[in-house]
Amino acid sequence: MSTVLDKFLRYVKIDTQSQDGATTVPSTDKQRNLASLLAQELNDMGAQDVVYDKAHCYVYATIPSNLPEGKTAPVIGFISHMDTSPAVSGENVNPRVVAYEGGDIVLNAEKNIVLTEKENPELAHFVGKHLIVTDGNTLLGADDKAGVAEIMTMAQELLSNKNLVHGKIRIGFTPDEEVGCGVDFFDVEGFGADYAYTVDGGNLGELEYENFNAAGAKLIIDGHSVHPGSAKNKMLNAILLAQEFQNLLPVHENPSATDGYEGFYHPDSITGSVDHVVVDYIIRDHNMEKFEQKKRFFLQCADFLNAKYGKKLFTVDLKDSYYNMKEKILPENAHLIDNAVRAMEEAGVTPTIVPIRGGTDGARLSFMGLPCPNLCTGGLNYHGRYEYACVESLESCVEILKNIAALYAE
Repeated sequence: MSTVLDKFLRYVKIDTQSQDGATTVPSTDKQRNLASLLAQELNDMGAQDVVYDKAHCYVYATIPSNLPEGKTAPVIGFISHMDTSPAVSGENVNPRVVAYEGGDIVLNAEKNIVLTEKENPELAHFVGKHLIVTDGNTLLGADDKAGVAEIMTMAQELLSNKNLVHGKIRIGFTPDEEVGCGVDFFDVEGFGADYAYTVDGGNLGELEYENFNAAGAKLIIDGHSVHPGSAKNKMLNAILLAQEFQNLLPVHENPSATDGYEGFYHPDSITGSVDHVVVDYIIRDHNMEKFEQKKRFFLQCADFLNAKYGKKLFTVDLKDSYYNMKEKILPENAHLIDNAVRAMEEAGVTPTIVPIRGGTDGARLSFMGLPCPNLCTGGLNYHGRYEYACVESLESCVEILKNIAALYAE
């Protein structure tokens, strides 16, 4: 068993699911279980400056430079998050490795949960390779324990092999990325990297330095409840009012009808009754001008309906979440992309530069003064029970990280 696979299989069995709506970082105490383990493993392998921030569940460490005396290189950071998505359970993950020969993969025969070729045509690219899958009851946790395992394997190899020449490397592991709080307490100054990469992408070869501009909008609707037997011309059903608001939004600007650089409005959750409804929306667009237009239109919809009914039934609490890191990467820090492309090519991987249809810790870090594009990890179908990862891709990602370290030492 390869080192990265061994680490990955151990890490995914530790439940680190984060929790939406929590008021603390970390949002769940169970994330500390992996954090303390990683800190111990880093100490055991000989990393320096290992810090486990117990207050907020961050892990930091240094791989010291082994450059010849008098030679310098920028300090490069590699960062991954330890939590898994709240969307599907991360408890009792039961991974298994499949020697893939094509066709469908039965994850759970009893429950008829099947990873099918029809719904996952990219499986054709993995014939002859080894896939890590779940038993269909949980997500796998490759987002982002694949990144964690790859960084830990890189660290172990750099520390144990003095022939791998590199400058100072900084490592960071964060909590709560999946709930948008991953770098709330990240110590950028103490981290001390000149540049960094998040290792939190998907399919092998993906390289990302563009992400959505993002906002969250809480739509609060106050209706008027009356007994339905005597409600004529009196009742204002907040549920129907929420539906009316949604119908004002462009029908094709939703996640199921967009891809690439196209933005959207997405009602993510809804709670309430006839009297009161709360809908949580997310608003996304890569283009800042279009992003601002979307936010204005959302507010205009509420104003229009309030005017229609002659009273303030609709209230919007709108807050920006993060911005497109592209403006912090290009053109000044284009070397981050150039070196990542070269590192992939030297590992025999074809680079594919794609926009992130979401965000990463790297987006926020880039605006906190640490330019930080995103690298692939080799996982697919994140946030669900059909999630899987390719063993050979994990191994290639480790090579990419080592190549980046070497390139910045040239």
